[in-house]
Amino acid sequence: MLSPSLIPWLVAIGLNTVLLAIVWLAPKKLLTPAGIFHAWILGVIVWGSLGWQGYLVVGFYFLVGSGITFVGKAQKEAMGIAEKRSGARGPENVWGSALIATVCALGVLLISLVGQGEKFIPLLLLGYVASFCTKLSDTCASEVGKAYGKRTFLITTLKPVLSGTEGAVSLEGTLAGIVASIAIAVVAWAVGMISPIGIGLCIVAAFIATNLESVIGATLQSDFDWMTNEVVNVFNTLIGAIVAMSLGWAIGI
Repeated sequence: MLSPSLIPWLVAIGLNTVLLAIVWLAPKKLLTPAGIFHAWILGVIVWGSLGWQGYLVVGFYFLVGSGITFVGKAQKEAMGIAEKRSGARGPENVWGSALIATVCALGVLLISLVGQGEKFIPLLLLGYVASFCTKLSDTCASEVGKAYGKRTFLITTLKPVLSGTEGAVSLEGTLAGIVASIAIAVVAWAVGMISPIGIGLCIVAAFIATNLESVIGATLQSDFDWMTNEVVNVFNTLIGAIVAMSLGWAIGI
């Protein structure tokens, strides 16, 4: 007889296998073959650790984040600033976006297994959601800004720069990023992962982290060969999670 603790993991394996097989067969390639394998690992960890609620949040991020890359695609390709591989995500994109969220999910799992430190679970869930709010905000701000930004400025100097420049921001992109963070935070609240106050904390954290990511892009990224966009994404989501968890700790969540 199966142990009840194994059932979520078996469901995770079966569900992810079916869903990612559909992604594999779909005519529009959202993930590379290696990206599909790594997304399968991510999905199993999230479902096994956080259940369907955590899985829904990462699924929402993936669908919206992938879809937004096709907004204004022809224009971005003509300008040479479109996502590589026509927007198909590889392993580096999967973990650049979701590494911090995965750490938070595993933290919840570890606490549940040892039966100690339950008071930290709400903070870890907040960090999980905030990391995806941050990444979706960054993705939407970048993609909408590149496609529809009428005036683009370097965040450190506010001087006009070409769209697609590292560290560039636009009003249109910034607004899109805020809307995206609100949307995913509301989804997380609707499934019971965060409180109404948590929605506000995630939005604030995403806004701060997204702008700091632009500062990193404008100042440090070009100075270090190892600081790829994916590495910057890890820093970006880490900042978002830390800001949200720190604010949550301060107000007693």
